[in-house]
Amino acid sequence: MCTTCGCGGGGATIGGKPHSHEHAHAPVRPGARRRVVSLEQDLLAKNNALAAENRAAFRARGQFVLNLVSSPGSGKTTLLVETIRRLGGQVAVAVIEGDQQTRHDADRIQAAGAPAVQINTGKGCHLDAHMVGHAAEDLAAPDGAVIFVENVGNLVCPAGFDLGEAHKVVILSVTEGEDKPFKYPDMFAAADLLLVNKVDLLPHLTFDVERCVANALQVNPRLEVIRLSATSGENLDAWIRWILDHRARA
Repeated sequence: MCTTCGCGGGGATIGGKPHSHEHAHAPVRPGARRRVVSLEQDLLAKNNALAAENRAAFRARGQFVLNLVSSPGSGKTTLLVETIRRLGGQVAVAVIEGDQQTRHDADRIQAAGAPAVQINTGKGCHLDAHMVGHAAEDLAAPDGAVIFVENVGNLVCPAGFDLGEAHKVVILSVTEGEDKPFKYPDMFAAADLLLVNKVDLLPHLTFDVERCVANALQVNPRLEVIRLSATSGENLDAWIRWILDHRARA
């Protein structure tokens, strides 16, 4: 069991091929807290070194990488499909898909017109830099491409793992709770952009958008916020502008 996130770490595949998980897995025994902390520090240090290698490789190729994180069901894949369609013709787009099982999301991405590599983490609950580095090699995206990493649906573990991305983008749907930023502060603190998704459903819900945004900004005052709907298309143009503007800055 992973001493950092509790994942089992077994059975990971990249593009359908077996992948050796980089986590250190050890049972947590009573009185072993000092060793647990040491293992966690070693694990994160190794991941951060690999993330730095990823980042250097992405920059050398002029690739702009976004790590999309959220809880399950927030609408990440639907948002990605619409993003690919709107970015088409402006810039090359490619996707690294993370799920515990199946390649359903990668199939949806490819049907939308973008190349995709599927990472199945098995018992693991997040992607790490080692997985993403190997997936990027398989993906072979062109120089200057925008690469989206759709992380495993989880607001806990992905917050601690740098993948070499330019920005973390956290997606929160209005079908969730306004207090999510307080419940999962590490994720909102690590992100640069919050996308409040499914705003087309607001007339049917009691979700308080202003309160949610205020909670998120209390956790992370530098967080940018865009309210949108991947289904209706509301404010998707603002999201596309954000991508292109930050890509140009990078």
